Amino acid sequence: MINIAILGYGTIGSGVAEIIDRNNDILKKRIGDDIAVKKILDLRDFPGDVNESKITHDYDEILNDDEINIVVECMGGVEPAYTFVKKALLKNKSVTTSNKALVAVHGSELINIARDLNINFTFEASVGGGIPIIRSILKCLTSENILEITGILNGTTNFMMTKMSEEGSDYDDVLKEAQSLGYAEADPTADVEGHDSCRKIAILTSLVCGKQVDFEKIHTEGISKITATDIKYAKVMGRSIKLLATSRKEGDSYYALVAPMLLTSDHPLYNVNGVFNAVFVKGDMLGDSMFYGSGAGKLPTASAVVADIVDMSKHLHVNIYVDWENEELALADYRKSRKRFFVRTSDDESKVKDTFGDVEFIRVEGISGEIGFITDKMSEEEYEKAASDINVIQMIRA
Repeated sequence: MINIAILGYGTIGSGVAEIIDRNNDILKKRIGDDIAVKKILDLRDFPGDVNESKITHDYDEILNDDEINIVVECMGGVEPAYTFVKKALLKNKSVTTSNKALVAVHGSELINIARDLNINFTFEASVGGGIPIIRSILKCLTSENILEITGILNGTTNFMMTKMSEEGSDYDDVLKEAQSLGYAEADPTADVEGHDSCRKIAILTSLVCGKQVDFEKIHTEGISKITATDIKYAKVMGRSIKLLATSRKEGDSYYALVAPMLLTSDHPLYNVNGVFNAVFVKGDMLGDSMFYGSGAGKLPTASAVVADIVDMSKHLHVNIYVDWENEELALADYRKSRKRFFVRTSDDESKVKDTFGDVEFIRVEGISGEIGFITDKMSEEEYEKAASDINVIQMIRA
C-alpha cells in the first residue's frame, strides 16, 4: 500500500485527493500497488467532506507515521512549507510539490537531500500547471543541448492581455474582471508584475543548466503599464502582446528576461490565448517544440501532482536523478541581447531619426500627440542610451 499525506486542503490539495479517489483503479494498475490518502494537514475543519476523518492539525502525526510513504505539499509560500518538506525528506518520505516559490528558493537543497537519502523530491506542477514541461526536459529532452525556453507561464496575465486585445478594454477593467472570475488574487502583484513567471523561468533554467538560478537577479517587468493604446498599435502591426518569460543560452551561461513582448503572427506563442499556458523549447538536435495546455486550475494542476506521485511510487527507495546543484549560475547580461523595440514618443519624426536612425513608423488613426515606431535590431544597452535622448511614452520589446 502506498500511503499519501497532503499538506494543505485548498484548491490543489483537494484536487489531488479527488483524482486519487476517482481514478484509483487506473492508478493502482500503473503503480502496481494500492494507493490511498491517509492524512491531510489543514488548520481548518471540513464538516461533511468525504475526507473529514483524515484531517489533522498536527504535522507531527504525519511526520512520525512510518506508513506514510509520500508527502504532497500544496500549502504555497516558502514557510512553513520549506520546514515541513525538509523534515519529511529527512524522515525518508518522498515529497512532491506544486509550490514554485519553494522550488525557486530551495529547489537545489531539497533535491540534494533527497538524492543523499535515495528518495525523491519532485515538482512537475510548480511550472505550467498541467503541462508536463519539467518531466519533458528531464526525460524526453535529456539528450538535447537546450538553447532557448520561452513561455507564457501565467494564465492570469494571458487572460488579461487576451481580453484587452479582443475587446480594447483598459487594464484596470480587465483586472477587475479577472479578479471577479477568480483568475486574479485580491492582491494581483505576483501575477501582473511578472514575479510568478520569473520564479518559473528560474526553475526551468536551473533544470536546463544544472545550477541554481537566483530569480531575484532576473530582470522582470509585468503588464501593469500596458494600455489600450498599446493594443491599438499592436493591431495595426498585426501583432499580439504577451507576457513572456525567456531563457536563452549565451556562451557558457543563459540570460533570462520576463517582460511583455510584441509577437508576430508566425510566432508559435501568438495564438495562445485566455488562461492557457505554453512553453516553446529550442534544442540543438530536435529543433523547435511546443508544450501547450491548462496552466492553472484545480484538476489540471492536481493531475501533474498525481503524475509525480505515480513516478515516486514506482521508485520508493530509488532516487530519480535531477541535475540541479547548489552552485549558482552567473547569468549572462540580458542587456547585451539584441532585438527590436517598439516605442511611443511625443517627439517628432526628425528627432526620432536623428536618435535611432532607420526606423519603421507606425501610424494609428485617431491617436494624436504622439508617434510610434519600431527600431532595427539593437542591444538593450544601445536602446537605453538612445532612448535617453527622447521622451518615451512606452516601450515594448518586439
